[in-house]
Amino acid sequence: MGQSEREADPPADPRLPPGQRLQRGWPVLHYGPVPRFKPLTWDFQVFGATASAEKHSWGFEEFQSLPRVTVHGDFHCVTRFSMLGNEWCGVSASTVLDLVPPADHVTHVMVWAEYGYSANLSLADFADPSTVFATHHDGEPLTVEHGFPVRLVVPKLYAWKGPKWVRAVEYMRADRRGFWEERGYHNLADPWAEKRYSYQEEPGDGPLR
Repeated sequence: MGQSEREADPPADPRLPPGQRLQRGWPVLHYGPVPRFKPLTWDFQVFGATASAEKHSWGFEEFQSLPRVTVHGDFHCVTRFSMLGNEWCGVSASTVLDLVPPADHVTHVMVWAEYGYSANLSLADFADPSTVFATHHDGEPLTVEHGFPVRLVVPKLYAWKGPKWVRAVEYMRADRRGFWEERGYHNLADPWAEKRYSYQEEPGDGPLR
């Protein structure tokens, strides 16, 4: 059968970054064990270079009572799958910034999760309206395997920049590499430029290794 007789391939979805494929369902991927949730001792902290120079924390019920938003955003994994059109519900990162303002000259944040896992973000990416501390996905509470009670979602970046089981945000006046960035992943994690690995970094893309 000639090319003219074959049905043409459907055009690629314009929401898919280069090198990504559309994923049906949500694979479970993480490093290390799934933590046990302890509601009586769980808290969410903001520390580091805060405007007040003090640490702030919320218990589980307090965090759940913060203003909530719904964000529609795609999910791009560096392993090359993408989930499009997700609905995320939770606490906007901008709400955290409003409640606990950073000090002058803060440029980056480190988001900390259980077992010392971390991911660094520029303050601009953290403050983006689409960045959310998600508690629900597509109208359902997160499962523990997907980060319950809270995971960060940063739709504009590869998904490793959004840790599961988040516990704290550290304000920083200089960039510092997080868990995967120290292990060979690109500091900026831009899926549209396929910034996957540290060997692709240009001068100025991140702190010295």
